[in-house]
Amino acid sequence: MKLLIAAMLLLGSFTFAQPLNQKNSQGGMFSLGVRTTLSTFNHGEFGNTGMGVGGQFRLQFADHVNSDWFFDYITGDIEDFAHRTDYHIGWSVIYYPTKNLTPKVRPYVLGGHCFDYTRLVDNSNATNFMERWSSAVQGGLGAHFNLSQRLDLSVVSQYMIHLGSDVHADLHNGAVEFHQEKGASLEGHLLFHVGINYNIGDLW
Repeated sequence: MKLLIAAMLLLGSFTFAQPLNQKNSQGGMFSLGVRTTLSTFNHGEFGNTGMGVGGQFRLQFADHVNSDWFFDYITGDIEDFAHRTDYHIGWSVIYYPTKNLTPKVRPYVLGGHCFDYTRLVDNSNATNFMERWSSAVQGGLGAHFNLSQRLDLSVVSQYMIHLGSDVHADLHNGAVEFHQEKGASLEGHLLFHVGINYNIGDLW
């Protein structure tokens, strides 16, 4: 991950002062990026914080509308007796409310959907686990810090609600037990992302 971020920064430094060949508008702008993720309220508790890495590409539809297509890998502890791993793959629509199209800082709101795979594993016995597939919706706020026409640093916070049955782990008489509740559960967690994105070019 560190090598990938360093490579993107190095690539950006070569083109930092080179203007981007932008066509009629910002629509069609395509970029690639990497990001780190902090997941709070993991397993329903603020203390069970998850950390992860991921990547995304962006395809902008219009001056004020962008899209973000992402993959995240997040791991976190469940107290000291189990751990949780989440894989997210999905998309978000980004809307820029400000009129200025080329500011140093560009705030935005986002909303989207993703598919999620969750795996809970007993720390003392890897054969004791539970897994779940679900989908989720997310919404949040973010901002791009434009370092050049090609390179930006992005910070975003979003709340993700999983649309599926709840899975959780408990410790009973020294043994880890996993439970999956019947019916739908609006289990959620608050995510924070910091990413670096590089504009490849204007596709249309």
